[in-house]
Amino acid sequence: MTAHSLLTTLLPLVADLSRDLPEGERYRRLLHAMRALLPCDAAALLRLDGEWLVPLAVDGLSADTLGRRFKISEHPRFAVLLSSAGPTRFDSDSALPDPYDGLVDGVHGQLEVHDCMGCPLFVDDRPWGLLTLDALDTERFERVELDALQAFASLAAATVNVAERIERLALRAEIYRQAGGQPHKEMIGQSKTHKRLVQEINLVGGSDLTVLITGETGVGKELVAQAIHAASTRADKPLISLNCAALPETLVESELFGHVRGAFTGALNERRGKFELADGGTLFLDEVGELSLSVQAKLLRVLQSGQLQRLGSDREHQVDVRLIAATHRDLAEEVRSGRYRADFYHRLSVYPLHVPALRERGRDVLLLAGYFLEQNRSRMGLGSLRLASDAQAALLAYHWPGNVRELEHAIGRSALKALGNCRERPKILSLSARDLDLPDVNAPVIEAQALPAPVTGDLRQATEHYQRQVIDACLERHQHNWAGAARELGLDRANLGRLARRLGLK
Repeated sequence: MTAHSLLTTLLPLVADLSRDLPEGERYRRLLHAMRALLPCDAAALLRLDGEWLVPLAVDGLSADTLGRRFKISEHPRFAVLLSSAGPTRFDSDSALPDPYDGLVDGVHGQLEVHDCMGCPLFVDDRPWGLLTLDALDTERFERVELDALQAFASLAAATVNVAERIERLALRAEIYRQAGGQPHKEMIGQSKTHKRLVQEINLVGGSDLTVLITGETGVGKELVAQAIHAASTRADKPLISLNCAALPETLVESELFGHVRGAFTGALNERRGKFELADGGTLFLDEVGELSLSVQAKLLRVLQSGQLQRLGSDREHQVDVRLIAATHRDLAEEVRSGRYRADFYHRLSVYPLHVPALRERGRDVLLLAGYFLEQNRSRMGLGSLRLASDAQAALLAYHWPGNVRELEHAIGRSALKALGNCRERPKILSLSARDLDLPDVNAPVIEAQALPAPVTGDLRQATEHYQRQVIDACLERHQHNWAGAARELGLDRANLGRLARRLGLK
């Protein structure tokens, strides 16, 4: 590559450094430029998160890759790249397993002998992540100068640095990261619905308002509560949880307020309740709709005054606790029917926050599936665990009444069944729609969504309204990849950009 072509490729990225771009678009442009500079069949940008690598952008890899979390100790190629000071190209006959086996678009079996290279990224002299490139042609990278990849990596690091400042990725990582950064607590999604939820978590997290989280069973209400706590000024204080439905009514008061010795049969020692344990921090009451009217009245007093009494004691204890509650019930209807106290309900729902059902989150189901696939791959000791195309279609078509929890169980169950049907332990295990065994697997991949009624007015207004709907839906399908949307719509990307600006979409 000549100096002129290198400069031509890198200049747009330099210009992007001063632009306020969405995080995903910034990273997509980065990979697009890298593939123009270093032609390959797959590229990825991964962020280092403790002992894990988290994909932020991929090109040429399956959609579920973005939902995977790669444990470095289980992927020796990643470990080699991270331990290097600069770019590394692996021998085409390297015996090290490739983490992208089964994930490269167009490759349905094992990723056979191929070219693979990568480079670590450093931000403020600290390891930040990796850029990786894969080519199916074993001689593709022979003509590639490692210096060109190093130069690109330096610009990529600058891009990442700017993105972190503009998007405040460090703060968002704290919102997503729960329980000391354990990946299994992460909230994963790229849909508009999911992003709106994250924005609300950002908004209410910094306050001390009581939050009532609502949503169907299995949507992840507890993860949302953890994210709110992590985003609050109380993040360094304890988050104490109690499932109100898991305890008999006779023990709920003791769990909440504590008890003294002899308060009831079996109370052999004095014990602090959840409120005292959460003092200075956050108390999360899950399934709060199951509380009895008598317990609601006692809780209301604590929420109003911050004072409580342990069972069997006359002594007052003052606590400073932020309350987050969750329920799958319609508490407003419970109030109307007399099964719930109106004053307690209004005290709980200072800031109501609804968690959307999985069926409302579009292609997020593939990202979440990728996350659970990688978990099961590691647990089962497989080289790769992937979804066949018909399995992806089945996941997108299914209604998911059990939401994310049902998806997690479906992936784990189908992986175990598929492995049990193999005569020999495979290096790559592909899950088909038959393995998933979901109802209505032959339904359309994406259910038709009813478009809003067209606007009234002249033909031009109606036409523009329809164009906005079509472009917006197409962008959602392509995760806001403008190049992919332009291809589907049969438009030049520049023309699509001009049309989007005229329609107010950019």
